[in-house]
Amino acid sequence: MTLQKTSAELVTSPVFQWNYSAGQRVVINQGGTSSGKTYSILQVILMRCLSRPRIATVVGQDIPNLKKGALRDFERILDSSPIGAFVTGHNKTDRTYTLENGSVIEFTSYKDEQDAKSGKRDILFINEANGIPWQVYNQLAMRTGEQIFIDYNPTNSFWVHERLIGQPDTVVFYSNFTHNPFVNPEIVAHVRGYRLTDPESWRVYGLGKTGNIRGLVFRNVRYVPELPPGLKKRCYGMDFGFTNDPTALVEVGELHGELYGRQLIYRLGMTNRDICRELEALSISRAAEIYADSAEPKSIAEIKAEGWNIKPATKGPDSVKHGISVMKKYRLNITADSVEWKKEQQNYKWKEKDGISLNEPVDSWNHCWDACRYAAVMKWGKARPQLPTMA
Repeated sequence: MTLQKTSAELVTSPVFQWNYSAGQRVVINQGGTSSGKTYSILQVILMRCLSRPRIATVVGQDIPNLKKGALRDFERILDSSPIGAFVTGHNKTDRTYTLENGSVIEFTSYKDEQDAKSGKRDILFINEANGIPWQVYNQLAMRTGEQIFIDYNPTNSFWVHERLIGQPDTVVFYSNFTHNPFVNPEIVAHVRGYRLTDPESWRVYGLGKTGNIRGLVFRNVRYVPELPPGLKKRCYGMDFGFTNDPTALVEVGELHGELYGRQLIYRLGMTNRDICRELEALSISRAAEIYADSAEPKSIAEIKAEGWNIKPATKGPDSVKHGISVMKKYRLNITADSVEWKKEQQNYKWKEKDGISLNEPVDSWNHCWDACRYAAVMKWGKARPQLPTMA
């Protein structure tokens, strides 16, 4: 059986054709449920591996997810198409498949960044990528020689949107169930039902568009290339962390009634000596005002002893809500390179009870926001902005 005959007999969808024709190194598939993106990418990988010997790695969040999703689709392809005849070996324990030309297709997951440093491959497929950390993807991508495929349901923005889309040698395909001629009609009926009952689920799972997260503390934040010149009251905010939470440092300033911010530090395990070294490396003036969490007087004292102009931020009753209200008086702008701050913006939410939003934020995804809050309260707590709020 020839590859040309196999290709001709393979039953495919438009999503397959898009991915098969893509010449870019990174091929991103954002799609709704039952758009056929995973199935189609696996077909493309099989055809690539049949054309000449290659190693392909299919990565999932964990093995159970792979078994219920990509592995099950892969077995369906082998059972229902001529491609199955080219498989000469199958190691169930390692979840590897060997083709007659020596190509190997492996299905695996990685527990952390260090784990992802093992092995190299020609083709990489990140399945359901929003369940896989950026650090893991980055290590795998560095060890991939030819092409990378990524798919996900766009429940919210994550590292694909933040770091990959719009980059050179990258293409994005958007799909939904209308692009899959083989989709189960009952699934279509269920998904279509979201149009009236759950508009957000319809947007994500029906149309394949990026979701809007309900209950965000700061929803309307703009991302700008850099801090503009001429910022007034320029200062810094610092939130201390160590084992479980990162230390965060942000630069903040105001211009024409808008607040601008840039993330400078976001790192676990930093001692006060590490912080001082990083302030030095960032060329931050020792005269510059740094406002920090007053709950850490020892850290503030040690950094101040090294010559930095660091001060405790004033706290009082409901200080978190007060700080948020101060920032919300201004239009908020964050630099696009503030990757972790952007991720916090997309995950920092109000608490909910019985589906009702409470006037109290969840104490997570808030390290850059807390740092910004300390600076904002101290520098703009009593100021009146020139423009109406958009945050």
